[in-house]
Amino acid sequence: MIDVKNITNEIKSRNFKPIYFLCGEEPYYIDRISEFIEKTVLTEDEKAFNQVILYGRDTSIEEIVSTAKRFPMMADYQVVIVKEAQNLNRTIDALQAYAEQPQPTTILVLAYRDKPDGRKKVFKVIKEKHVYFESKKLYDNQIPDWISKVLKGKKYAIEPKAALMLAEFLGTDLAKIANELDKLQIIFPQGHTFTPKDIEVNIGFSKDYNVFELKSALAIRNQEKAYEIIYHFAQNPKDNPIVVITGQLFSFFSQLLQFHGLKDRSNKREVAAKIGVNPYFVDEYFTAARNYPMRKVSQIIQVLRDIDVKSKGVGAGSMKEDDLLKELVYKIFN
Repeated sequence: MIDVKNITNEIKSRNFKPIYFLCGEEPYYIDRISEFIEKTVLTEDEKAFNQVILYGRDTSIEEIVSTAKRFPMMADYQVVIVKEAQNLNRTIDALQAYAEQPQPTTILVLAYRDKPDGRKKVFKVIKEKHVYFESKKLYDNQIPDWISKVLKGKKYAIEPKAALMLAEFLGTDLAKIANELDKLQIIFPQGHTFTPKDIEVNIGFSKDYNVFELKSALAIRNQEKAYEIIYHFAQNPKDNPIVVITGQLFSFFSQLLQFHGLKDRSNKREVAAKIGVNPYFVDEYFTAARNYPMRKVSQIIQVLRDIDVKSKGVGAGSMKEDDLLKELVYKIFN
């Protein structure tokens, strides 16, 4: 299976392919590979005559092929990078002839930020003869592990709770997460283990008032803590949009419903895999399951759906977001 490491290692070894087709719904790796090729294949002197950057919205397949067929000047290769290549989707079939007989001294990179129609012959040819890399979107529950792996590769570590806090605060945008991790690495030396306190101080994320802590308070039925967090959210609505809060709680209670449906809960690691959470947090689901029977969880999920609809202005009347959140927490506990 072709992955980022395979591709970059081959490029470092100067074992180039004529075409790199980088596609998928997650732009982070598409951009990372494109930038790696842009920065490393040619020397600074060679780039002036032999590196061309085109944009899909401003070019055509004919222009790309014409450029790719040129010979390099005073260099072994020329690099042609087409950014936003998904804008060429309607005419992409015209690239097939070139893909079958490419210019061997040209490295053509197509950064296609979308999922292409794999049935097209042009893509089959690229898969067979060149590098076809699909960058898939990660699920919410995969982000904490991704953060841990990225940091481990740079000789850092992170506590599971801190990784989850980052994931909940930054979402699934890998470029945004990577940017914040880079900032942390400037502040702390290699070998450091990031803690929730590090995240709170340096990322601007409250370790006491966040959706993660709200879920924990709900799991153990700590009403005082839950309402305290809701009050904090109400004071800072821009930093705590209700759509994010209800989305996270919907995921939590949906996973709790899955947990209730498991016949065998003896192996916590297997339980974590089945409901899609980090093993570090499985105990929270055992606690929540004792506090919320399956029927109650089903009711809570319906409440979350109702609050989500009201938050979008349907049937809410004059209720504000903080009132909706208070209603939500009240109905969860009662």
